Amino acid sequence: MRQFAGLTQYSPSAHHNKRMFLPTTREGIKKRGWESLDIILITGDTYIDSPNIGAAVIGNVLAKAGYKVGIIAQPDVNSGDDITRLGEPELFWGITAGSVDSMVANYTALKKKRRSDDFTPGGKNTRRPDRATIAYANLIRRHFKNTKPLVLGGIEASLRRIAHYDYWDDSVRRSLLFDAKADILIYGMGEKAVVEIAEKMSHNEDVRDIKGICYISKESRERYLLLPSYEDAKKDKEKFIEMFRLFYENNDPITAQGLCQKQDTRYLIQNPPSPYPSEKELDEIHDMQFERDVHPYYKKQGIVRALDTIKFSVTTHRGCYGECNFCAIAVHQGRTISSRSAASILREVKALSMMPCFKGYIADVGGPTANMYGIECEKKLSKGSCKDKRCLYPARCKQLKVDHSRQRELLRQIRDIPEIKKAFIASGLRYDMIMDDAVCGTAYLRDVVEHHVSGQLKIAPEHTEDTVLKRMGKPGKKYLQAFKEAFDSMNKKLGKKQFLTYYLIAAHPGCDEQAMKKLKEFTVRELKINPEQVQVFTPAPSTYSTLMYYTGKDPFTGERLFVEKDMKKKERQKEIIIDSQDKRRTYGKIYRAD
Repeated sequence: MRQFAGLTQYSPSAHHNKRMFLPTTREGIKKRGWESLDIILITGDTYIDSPNIGAAVIGNVLAKAGYKVGIIAQPDVNSGDDITRLGEPELFWGITAGSVDSMVANYTALKKKRRSDDFTPGGKNTRRPDRATIAYANLIRRHFKNTKPLVLGGIEASLRRIAHYDYWDDSVRRSLLFDAKADILIYGMGEKAVVEIAEKMSHNEDVRDIKGICYISKESRERYLLLPSYEDAKKDKEKFIEMFRLFYENNDPITAQGLCQKQDTRYLIQNPPSPYPSEKELDEIHDMQFERDVHPYYKKQGIVRALDTIKFSVTTHRGCYGECNFCAIAVHQGRTISSRSAASILREVKALSMMPCFKGYIADVGGPTANMYGIECEKKLSKGSCKDKRCLYPARCKQLKVDHSRQRELLRQIRDIPEIKKAFIASGLRYDMIMDDAVCGTAYLRDVVEHHVSGQLKIAPEHTEDTVLKRMGKPGKKYLQAFKEAFDSMNKKLGKKQFLTYYLIAAHPGCDEQAMKKLKEFTVRELKINPEQVQVFTPAPSTYSTLMYYTGKDPFTGERLFVEKDMKKKERQKEIIIDSQDKRRTYGKIYRAD
């Protein structure tokens, strides 16, 4: 790792302009009255200045801390024109593949190239390179010799921070930090870590004790947990399972140990995670002013479809304790809910309602799971996540007191804002939590049905067969049946004609064609539908389901699993569910990110 010597001493400027986009061109730098930048961020998405876009949040957090920050979005990796247009930063380069892992963004579960990209102007998938983090790191070094440190971040870096199975190579790859030949990797939600890195680098101080980062060392670190080496994990699937279990168990800021993993002659060092943000800290992030639009430099290149979803969406919290085995939120955002205050959320809603193009509709009020807002285990908040049990699987832990009162009150206050015609909940609900809420589950469901559904409410049972649900870490179908009955009854009571739509997964580890046929029978018989929202399982990095896919074993029981790896047979599993006319209608739907 570089010692970061010789950097210019930094003192924050007293120059604070009215909030505007971060500069993307030399002209933008000059408009700010700056000669150069402290930090340049490179992203695989176009530049949307929104609290729902990681690069924008990080850039604005750094700017608020007094640093001069610029952004280069989707640079051409075959030319130096884009990467050189802002010059070289004084402190470091920040690199992210964007809001989605670049291989997930570029390829379907059947490894076919995606034609569209909602985060690219014009919608064509032509601007995000495969393995974007590595491509951008190489691009920088190609045009800036012996340049300032390269700092990796975002979901691609976070999920690929240790040795990991890569579905597209069908092999175990090293940490992205090694493959990108970068200096630091920030994992998780990186606001605290990135500001601390900037502060230490500006004073020529060592960054290696910062929480929430990985770096490379010639030696292992004392008192850190030693994982099986990359070579051992690659050769021996049992070692890989052991490695992943230790990695997964050490993601909670309260209980996690630091980790070391030998990857060649050197070691990957992972410091313990950054603390979760307090309510006040999360409020401060979301209270920053955002343009909520595409930067004019990129806007002229075409329509960015992602903006349709996020422009008028409000994030209420981070994290998810659902811990579905196919989902990576647990190792990126964490298993503990960090909620914003109602006051902060209402300020944001009111600000949205004042925008000239606002039509009265909030597209989504939620987070990874909308109805986890304000609901958390008191024991977990003080002692950290349990290593030996989960909050909601196989049944809700008694320590978790489910009470939707806080979200009910928030939604009522949003409805009371005169400019709001409707505020939808589109980011998913845990219906088992609603059914388990003896305090106000029925009242909450009534609120949702009466005020927060736009004709259809999307839920994600994923499957209905217990053998498959067990591998997914999802609740049994009794909750689904009970919720459908309650939802239909509430609609009838309120005189509404609204429907449930269901996300389902085909070809998950442990799922064969017989299980899909039973799923089809159940949906037709019990749900009275022909499902449309069906996706083939994608083994994204750093999930338990991907571990099962690679090893052919259930890591919790040691049982051997059936794993469908033939592409045509995977597609066949999906076809069992979707009729031919439905298949034509849903082909090409955007992948619902894990």
